[in-house]
Amino acid sequence: MKSEWIAKYEETVIKITTNWFSGEKLYVNNELQDEQINFITPSNLSGNLINKEGQKLDIKTNTSGFFTVSCRLFIDNKKVELKQTK
Repeated sequence: MKSEWIAKYEETVIKITTNWFSGEKLYVNNELQDEQINFITPSNLSGNLINKEGQKLDIKTNTSGFFTVSCRLFIDNKKVELKQTK
């Protein structure tokens, strides 16, 4: 089962994917920033982005679930809405 979520923050596109066979992955502007191969327990991914002011902001995600997977995204410790595309 594959799931995918996308968010846009300023000009940055963030994508989180989960797959039973290849694990969870975090992409920022199509560049892989973190990945975990994790089949049962909740997963945490992290990365960073540069905002319009040139500041480096931390990205944190967590996914959980088995048959129905949910995902949460935080940028600079603030929750950001995601759109599930798959």
